[in-house]
Amino acid sequence: MTTKRNRFLTVFGISAAIVQSAHAQDTSAQAFTIVTALKQQQTEIAENQTKLDEKIADLSEKIRVARLFMSRAGGKHKPPAPSK
Repeated sequence: MTTKRNRFLTVFGISAAIVQSAHAQDTSAQAFTIVTALKQQQTEIAENQTKLDEKIADLSEKIRVARLFMSRAGGKHKPPAPSK
């Protein structure tokens, strides 16, 4: 009776270890997938931020040039309202 019990416990322990190992590999694969997706999103966000910065700089330059021409043409030029 004791040997059957020991065999059962041994087989059960080995099975549990195999299942746990497979689960750990699955979890690490999921973690790797998530990290890869996050890196891709971070790259896209950085690219979008660069595009936004370029557009803001371009718009600022156009406003500066428009103000310069306005003041040279004798039009009334008001400085921009202070930010709140």
